[in-house]
Formats: sequence, C-alpha cells, structure tokens
Amino acid sequence: MSQLPFGEIRNALGERLDYSCEGGASPGAELLVVIGHGVTANKDRAWALTLAQALEAAGVASLRFSFSGNGESEGDFRQSTVSKEVADLGSVLDAVLGSGERPICFVGHSMGGAVGVLRAAQDARIGRLVSLAGMVETHGFAQRKFGDLTPGQDVMWDKAECPLSTDFVEDMRQIGSVLPQVPEVRVPWLLVHGTEDGVVPVSEAREAAATAPDASKVELVVFEGADHLFSGPDEERMAAAVVAWLQR
Repeated sequence: MSQLPFGEIRNALGERLDYSCEGGASPGAELLVVIGHGVTANKDRAWALTLAQALEAAGVASLRFSFSGNGESEGDFRQSTVSKEVADLGSVLDAVLGSGERPICFVGHSMGGAVGVLRAAQDARIGRLVSLAGMVETHGFAQRKFGDLTPGQDVMWDKAECPLSTDFVEDMRQIGSVLPQVPEVRVPWLLVHGTEDGVVPVSEAREAAATAPDASKVELVVFEGADHLFSGPDEERMAAAVVAWLQR
C-alpha cells in the first residue's frame, strides 16, 4: 500500500481527508480509480477494500477516501451533506490531478453515487463514472429512512457517532433527486445494483440508466438477490464487473 503519494488532501474548509492508495497510485500513474462511500460509512468498508484489491490485481491504481466528518477524516459529521461531499470530491480531484491531466474514474456507493452524478455533471475531469447501489432520489431516501426521526435529537441507524442533522435533511430535500443532472453525464457510466437492495431500490438505477443521454455509453448490471452492500459472494461479483468494464 502506498503511503500518501499525494501528500495531505484537504477540502475547501481545510479539513484533512483520510485516504489510502493501492495499485501503485502516484502522480505519474495512468488511470486512477477514486472510490467514495455512502452515508454513515468510510473508506474501509468491505466492498471498497474488495474493489481496491481487485483493481490492484488487474494493474489498476485506486484511491479510497473518507468524506469529511466520516471515518478518520476531519470535520463534523453533522455537516456531512451531499453538497459538501460533492465539494470534497472536487478537492480530491484537485490533489490527484495537480496541473496535469490523467484519466479519472469515480466510483460512488449509495449516497456516494449521488455525489458522483452531481460532480460528473459539472466536472469534465471525471472521465468515467461507476454507481454502486447509487442513490438517485435523495429526498425520498431521507424520508424513508429518517422521516420519523428528529434532527438534532436522534441518530442515524442507531449509530451514536452519526447524529441526524438539520443540515443533512435540508440538503437532501433541496436536491430532491439527481435525475435532472443525469443528462449532463456524458461519460461512460456503469451502474451496478442488487434486486434485494433495501436501502436504495433497484428501480432508481434503472431510471437513471434510461435517462442517460447516450445509451451506448451506459451499462446497467443487476445482480439477482444482491443487497445494498453486495454482501457475501456478491462483493467479488461486483468488483469483477467493475474491473471487466474498465478493461473494456
């Protein structure tokens, strides 16, 4: 594992973003896959580690990072919104690209999938996009999962370290859905989803794929029986699908 080949990465607020690299990631490497997680998670979730290892075995460099306020990254979790994470991703791209150009693929899981769509729609530095169980309807998600909770008092999924904030709920409401930004995603795009995803329904991936402006650049892979985290053998299947797509 490389040791901080890009030095410290900080976001626009000066908060340090924790990251790890595999596969010889360096400022001079070719394709770099940047991996972002979902809500209440971090860079070391099992699916992210499995994907990074599969990419390394295929000779592809990767960088996994935790959004601010998550994992070992600096920042307040209560400020961890989709909008702030879109900006965090921009800071990561600034760090890994510097003044040069290189092919970048962003892989976002769950809420990280929404982040990827919003960033790719406005930032030409993302040359390929992968959504893993990617969230599309942000307001709908917040209502389904946290609608009966009180911001400022309750926590997400019984995690004491993940308080539900007004900032989060309001940002999810204001964004509403990333579907309006999908037509601006004009790069090759892979969407991987499971039929048994109880967090983000597979119908969201299908709708996003159908809304993309160029069907020839979009591939939707649906795993029968797979859950939101691609648990068990689906973890390896997901990683293999991403590697195969990148190689094509």
